[in-house]
Amino acid sequence: MCDYKISERAYAKLIFHAAKYPHQAVNGLLLAEKTSKGSLVEIVDAIPLFHQCLYVTPMAEVALMLIDAHAESEGLVIAGYYAAPENFYDNQVDKTPAAKIADKIQENFKNACFVVVDNKLMTLQHDRVAIQVYNCAGDSGARWSKAKFTLSQASDTLEGVSVLLKRGAMRDLVDFDNHLDNPDKNWTNDFLNQPLNDLQKLY
Repeated sequence: MCDYKISERAYAKLIFHAAKYPHQAVNGLLLAEKTSKGSLVEIVDAIPLFHQCLYVTPMAEVALMLIDAHAESEGLVIAGYYAAPENFYDNQVDKTPAAKIADKIQENFKNACFVVVDNKLMTLQHDRVAIQVYNCAGDSGARWSKAKFTLSQASDTLEGVSVLLKRGAMRDLVDFDNHLDNPDKNWTNDFLNQPLNDLQKLY
């Protein structure tokens, strides 16, 4: 079995992505350190993909190639997929959009995870972790089964995300759809790579 640790940076980005488009499905990729610590996979960053072109295969292929090159340059690896379903009550893997991307990632990284945003927990008063994590290492017979995970500095991360959601920080997040509309927009969202406490000073 494999456990996962989600960094505050990765968590904030995927939550901001879902919060920016609350009436649409969104998806993205998760990056991890290349060298895992035993059975622990550390997810250190998230790259938002789409809120419109989720099922457009050529767009996804281009995005995957660019993100793979970016990850390689940072000493990271694509280690997971995240998605927030459009329907408020859909919070399971089989209800998520473009799940085949997760299958493709798992072919290349056996300990890949599939993160599903729990829409029911997506509130401005963000006091509970709003994701579920799955992997392929379970023995339930399902393609993806629930996995154990921890959120880095959980209470501080949730508090920081809540403050920034209330201040509208999610509006500045850029996904690949935004980048395709305006190539000057940076899909790596480097401005979110600083600690959440420092980020709060900008809003």
